[in-house]
Amino acid sequence: MANISEKRRIRNALLVFVGLFSLLSIRIGYIQFIQGDELQTLAYMQQTLDRTINPNRGTIYDRNGSILAMSASVETVTVNPVNIKKDDKEKVATAFSNILGIEYETALKKVSKKTSIETIARKVDKEKTDELRKWMNDTGISTGINIDEDTKRYYPYGTLASHIIGFTGSDNQGLDGIEAKYNDTLSGTPGKIVRTSDASGSVIGTGEEQYIHAIDGNSIVLSIDANIQSIVTKYLEEACIDNECTDGGTVIIMKPDTGDVLAMVTYPEYDLNDPFTINSEDVKSMWDSLNQTDKNIYLQQMWRNKAITDTYEPGSTFKLITTSIALEEKIVTETDKAGEFACTGGIDIAGTYIKCWRYYRPHGAESLRQALMNSCNPVFIGLGQKVGVKKYYEYLRKFGLLYKTGIDLPGEAGSIFLAEGKVGPVELATLSFGQRFEITPIQLITAVSGIANGGKLVTPRFVTATIDHETGERKEIEPVVKSNIISEDTASKVRDMMKSVVAEGTGKNAGVKGYEIGGKTGTSEDGVNTNKYVTSFMGISPTEKAEIVILVVLYNPTGEGGHQGGAWGIL
Repeated sequence: MANISEKRRIRNALLVFVGLFSLLSIRIGYIQFIQGDELQTLAYMQQTLDRTINPNRGTIYDRNGSILAMSASVETVTVNPVNIKKDDKEKVATAFSNILGIEYETALKKVSKKTSIETIARKVDKEKTDELRKWMNDTGISTGINIDEDTKRYYPYGTLASHIIGFTGSDNQGLDGIEAKYNDTLSGTPGKIVRTSDASGSVIGTGEEQYIHAIDGNSIVLSIDANIQSIVTKYLEEACIDNECTDGGTVIIMKPDTGDVLAMVTYPEYDLNDPFTINSEDVKSMWDSLNQTDKNIYLQQMWRNKAITDTYEPGSTFKLITTSIALEEKIVTETDKAGEFACTGGIDIAGTYIKCWRYYRPHGAESLRQALMNSCNPVFIGLGQKVGVKKYYEYLRKFGLLYKTGIDLPGEAGSIFLAEGKVGPVELATLSFGQRFEITPIQLITAVSGIANGGKLVTPRFVTATIDHETGERKEIEPVVKSNIISEDTASKVRDMMKSVVAEGTGKNAGVKGYEIGGKTGTSEDGVNTNKYVTSFMGISPTEKAEIVILVVLYNPTGEGGHQGGAWGIL
């Protein structure tokens, strides 16, 4: 019996051993093959602590060296949740809430995650991070809490040139304007801090962190002049308020020989240092009641640079193009030939009677110069008919009006013209005096710059140079001249007629004593049957050898001055 009992005990012990070994083998297999990847990842997250170091974005300068955008030193607070002791998590979350102003529940959720790194707060002023450092020192809780150098984008002039410069996001990525278009140039390359620790968060080995330096971004120089931009901003705001422009306004000033944009203002502007705060008091008052979709729509509208993103009918300012084409094609050869044209108040085109704006008191016999001074529609309709659709569209291409200008800003829109094959006599007639098609302000001023500079189409631009962050070397960017549009002789004649428009014609209000200014006024409808109008003025100075071209556009002026382009002066 003893032998049987002993054998039974041995057998039972063996069964227990085999069972335990089998269970252990199954567990090891589960850990190895089922949980292996997950556990390996958690171990890496716990033992290897990588933190990103943001580089300084390059500085943005105006043409005279004034700083328009720069990077200021701040700090970013992150945590390694897996290395913060469980008993310390609530204390850490409370500290973040009290010192950094973070919601306690949000902070606790982040410090409780099973991830290698979580961002608690970006762009924190050093005063607050110093307070956090003191708390860490006083409590002895520091493992898993990181305070690293960072940069914050700062715009010294606030709203100035907001639609040109654009802004950055919390990660220092350019989101709009020059900041977005030249993000690769400005952003630089991030660095990082790498540290290896054990499961408790203690540093393994010598304790030294591997520090990989960030490479700062290069700087850029813009064509705009901050002084001119500021002056234009002031007077455009006054014009929009005085004329009660419900949809704002736009001004562009450009150097015609290089395409350099000296100023570009869309009113109203917004604060680059606070780009997500709406600039309309009416919208601001109902902001909290809006859903996120509506908020995004309002913000997008605020950020829109109408000078390049919105199309409009140019109206009579476009008569400069028709005049140039007619002279270049020698449909007319003299600008002052008395009685070469006649205005009877309107003209019949294929059964459609199109009136002159002064149909009630016709202009009568006119020269080409007088027709431009008077902005007489029938004369330009007649010129357009003689040019013909095919030839007219050839010049539209030459003047760059059938495609985008290529200006170095994101979001540029293209023009809206009828397909050449669908243009009949009436459509050609309205085209010749600037209606029933749409272009952007930047397209029009670029085309007229071709008249101002003697006949060359130049690409408009903002960035004229880059500056290397390490060497300080400045690299100039050459202007881009695309093609010849018209002859110098034609351009000279048109410029001289523009001078007469300001001296004696519809553009008298744009005259400035002591300055030689040429121009053309314009009025057009803002859409069909909207009862809204667009008022504009295209100017050059001086007329002999133009140094600047300016386009002023007011959207739906509803004030006492009316909506006629010649009824007001902003220059």
